Amino acid sequence: MTALFEYLPLILFFLVYKVVDIFWATAVLVGISLLQIAYQYFTQDKISTKTWVFCVIALFLGGMTIIFQDEQYIMWKTTAIYGLLAAALVISRFIFNKNLVKTALLSMLKTAAEKQGEKEFKVEVPKSVYEKLNTIWFVFLISIAILNLYVAYNFSLDFWVNFKVFGLAIATFIAVLLTIFRIFEYLPDGFQEQENKK
Repeated sequence: MTALFEYLPLILFFLVYKVVDIFWATAVLVGISLLQIAYQYFTQDKISTKTWVFCVIALFLGGMTIIFQDEQYIMWKTTAIYGLLAAALVISRFIFNKNLVKTALLSMLKTAAEKQGEKEFKVEVPKSVYEKLNTIWFVFLISIAILNLYVAYNFSLDFWVNFKVFGLAIATFIAVLLTIFRIFEYLPDGFQEQENKK
């Protein structure tokens, strides 16, 4: 359900683009982003920082796209988001001494363990592994940010939309799988057995 909630704007963007055009698709993207803000507020009494940031970027670049009838603005949205995420990894690590990849991984694994009925979840991953993963994710995010602009300015609008919707989703999914694979040996035996049965 959470995954659908996060990917709903992208799915509707793609569908509306295919049926109408990039400007209507952008308007839908902006509208759905605002609805996500409202949904989180009324169901959780708070709005996550990530949702706020994504919504503000969508509003600004989407608004510019619609006002000036120029799709280049919305093409920058992916680069802006991935660039900000990369910056967040560096700033958190070197200014606040916090590894965001570690935080995200532990949160994801804890949620998975709770769904399997585990009351307590503890995993001991060496700090060096988390540091390498943080660096790898930084390189990945920056690469996507740059690649998005390359595709946007060197290929057709249709190609860019397909790249944005399918290419980035597949690339991110693979990156997440490889990350989990990297720390798999450190997971508790019971958790590994549950994962192997899937």
